[in-house]
Amino acid sequence: MIASSHFRIWTNVLKGIARRGAPALGLISLVLLGTPAFAQPAAQQRVPASQAEVTLTFAPVVAKTAPAVVNVYALKTAQQRVNPIFDDPFFRRFFGMPGPGGPGGPGEGPGLRAPERVQRSLGSGVIVDPSGLVLTNYHVIEGADEIRIALNDRREYEAEVLLRDQRTDLAVLRIKTEAKERFPFLELGDSDNLAVGDLVLAIGDPFGVGQTVTQGIVSALARTQVGVSDYQFFIQTDAAINPGNSGGPLVDMAGRVVGINSAIYSRSGGSHGIGFAIPANMGRVVVEQAKSGSKSVRRPWLGAKLQRVTPDIAESLGLPRPTGVLVQSVTAGSPAAKAGLRTGDLVVSVEGQGIDDPESLNYRLATRPVGGKAALLVNRSGKDQTLVVVLEVAPETVPREELLLRGRSPFAGATIVNLSPAVAEELKVDTNATGVVVYDVQDNSPAAAAGFRPGDVIVEVNNEKVARTGDLNQLAAVPQRGWRVTVLRGGRSITAVLRG
Repeated sequence: MIASSHFRIWTNVLKGIARRGAPALGLISLVLLGTPAFAQPAAQQRVPASQAEVTLTFAPVVAKTAPAVVNVYALKTAQQRVNPIFDDPFFRRFFGMPGPGGPGGPGEGPGLRAPERVQRSLGSGVIVDPSGLVLTNYHVIEGADEIRIALNDRREYEAEVLLRDQRTDLAVLRIKTEAKERFPFLELGDSDNLAVGDLVLAIGDPFGVGQTVTQGIVSALARTQVGVSDYQFFIQTDAAINPGNSGGPLVDMAGRVVGINSAIYSRSGGSHGIGFAIPANMGRVVVEQAKSGSKSVRRPWLGAKLQRVTPDIAESLGLPRPTGVLVQSVTAGSPAAKAGLRTGDLVVSVEGQGIDDPESLNYRLATRPVGGKAALLVNRSGKDQTLVVVLEVAPETVPREELLLRGRSPFAGATIVNLSPAVAEELKVDTNATGVVVYDVQDNSPAAAAGFRPGDVIVEVNNEKVARTGDLNQLAAVPQRGWRVTVLRGGRSITAVLRG
């Protein structure tokens, strides 16, 4: 009796799924047929009533989406290293080799040059506009001298970079063609509508074997501890993603792009069923700014330092569970200050979307347009209230005055800029800090050997305050036997003595 009752229930469920044409029918049927408790009585066995009950497949979704998925070939020319012994003048004369300028010295020939080697990398991308705009990962085309796009029908084109954004690991390319051609493209869906358990397909070119489709589900949403880009907010899926899939689309059952495949968790380099995709809503922001002609992504700036709510903090605040983000400080004159946000406020949601960490809040603001507004639900002293933040870009209150330091000091090889809210937001530095910021460090330079990193705020050198890039340039120009340097890094003040 129990088995018969269960059978009737599952029969009704399967009939409902069949009417909707759900691809899961075949999988559920296999489970039922392999379970003796649900074996159908002979009188109820029947042949499939329609073709839909026999040929449930993902093929229609693949047929719709595959033509818009492309291979991205990035070519980069690099100098091969030459054995240092070849640079020795005695060695060159002894073996009759040309000197740096040719057989007779400077200016008399091509000389001895390091051979060039072309490095090739392969990734994937998706056409998101009929004019030939391709959305892919930044790391796929990073440092490329030449980019080629190969379509599913084997046509190949050169491509140019319209916009690259390292912070989101996204880039927008344009297919270069003389004719006004319309390319197959896919619509960017609303990734906020995804739910854990939704069916998705990952399309790309893993290991360069050719276009491949893998199927899975959305395993998790809002993964913020992946460590791939500045904006940590990823869709996790168990659809197989491998090297070469980077930049390819994650699509839903309506054929819409819901994510851009970006990274995997792996101990071997292959898929272990834990892949991560950048939400389509973030991709839409980058594409729209590329269409507007912008060469960089303009993002809203809040102007507040935020802290994750730990279980201990939740207990001290009387919260039933850790939720929201705690405001540690607010920059004067910032959008947060203008909206009335205060130190100690607990931000619970942005535009009705719950947040559990600073990364979630940053993502919610970054996917909203500059010039618009965002409603923050804030808990202050146990009472909820809504604050409206006007979304503005971080201002450059002082010129950057970018400067590459040279000479014999431990700062040589470091590019420094003046600190402003715009620079602080870009390099994830405390806006309230004072000093100059290390923007870049050349490889194998004295600054690299001294341990300086991009984002370091140099506050003091030999007991002299550093306020502008010119101050540090003057201090670095005076030879010293030792350098006492105070640096802010990751919210900590570090003082070290460096040799001259």
